[in-house]
Amino acid sequence: MNLDKVISGFFIILAMTLNFGFFYGDMHSPEAHSKYELFAAIIINIIATTLKLGDKTQLGSVLLATSLVADIQLIAAAIVWAIAAYAYSVNAEVMGVVVSLSGGALLANLTSVALYVGDTLKSKR
Repeated sequence: MNLDKVISGFFIILAMTLNFGFFYGDMHSPEAHSKYELFAAIIINIIATTLKLGDKTQLGSVLLATSLVADIQLIAAAIVWAIAAYAYSVNAEVMGVVVSLSGGALLANLTSVALYVGDTLKSKR
């Protein structure tokens, strides 16, 4: 068993599940989405991105690209939420934007997990 692959896979899948946990719920309801879960999703996504930096393969490049997309979208969601919380008010429209951005990140994470599982299934013992 390769410990590096276990740790990398753990963070890739944890990033996706945390992102889904934040995304799930009424899109326009701020009560259905936790700011702490968004923060955790950002941190875990950044950790997953740093773990993908050393891979020099073509698949590693694609995995890194999907992680960077997820990072950018989750950070953008946090910025929108923070600006709305301190400058305006968090209403249904703002929450819709935040959840939509996290949905894009979720799609990038799903792509990353699918590629990771596909590569794992393709590899020989």
